[in-house]
Amino acid sequence: MQQAMDMTVRFERYVALGDSSTEGLEDPDGAGGYRGWASRLAGRVAEAQGGLLYANLGVRGKRSREIRAEQLAPALALKPDLATVFAGSNDILEFGFDADTLEVELRCMMGALVAAKAVVLTFTLPDLTGVMPLGRFLAPRVRLMNAAIRAAAAATGTRLIDFAAYPVSSDPRLWSADRFHVNAEGHARIAAALAQALGLPGTNDEWQRPLPAGHAPNRWTRRVEAWSWYRHHLLGHLWPGNANAGPAQARRPRLAPVTPGEGG
Repeated sequence: MQQAMDMTVRFERYVALGDSSTEGLEDPDGAGGYRGWASRLAGRVAEAQGGLLYANLGVRGKRSREIRAEQLAPALALKPDLATVFAGSNDILEFGFDADTLEVELRCMMGALVAAKAVVLTFTLPDLTGVMPLGRFLAPRVRLMNAAIRAAAAATGTRLIDFAAYPVSSDPRLWSADRFHVNAEGHARIAAALAQALGLPGTNDEWQRPLPAGHAPNRWTRRVEAWSWYRHHLLGHLWPGNANAGPAQARRPRLAPVTPGEGG
């Protein structure tokens, strides 16, 4: 992880760009919506400095080209001094996935935000081999995606949290039942890592700690769980009009003050 910045810097406007991860899927807010790592980060920044304006442009299912085409201009119009960009997890599911194209899209978004004087944060995906049944088949694409993220971050001065370097990130207990999204604890750890990268008071590296040792399921249980996942989650994620579909618009497109306790 890159060196944390001095928290004498104050942020006024935070804008999050991305897909369902940024939107906050699988981290319910208790009111029928989602919280997510971006909102959790906004809450931590607001608490540390006594306030923050925050917008979340993340929309589930979006590829990097769509995020750049649909979210970059609105984000720049909001004049953020803090931004997060996460894209690529939907790109790797495409038959024609091309890591070079992903890097170009990421460089465009990160570079434009950095040029507009925003501090920009991003992160990599961990190894999904032990997370989902298809993880070992996706592993080569995840490695290419992460290489594109690292290269784009290095080229633009974006701050990178390399979750792929931390084994705990691949612990299935940090992932929801659909295995495409982290659960509430996973979102909390992402937010904690990003907060540490910003040097927020009280942050530390506890987000890196392994979970307590648990009972490993036997082969039969793993097979049953895998079949259930293929049936209920893989098809549901990939089929048009599926349960993973949602409103094709950002849930928080305008800057608004972060309310106390909003980030959880």
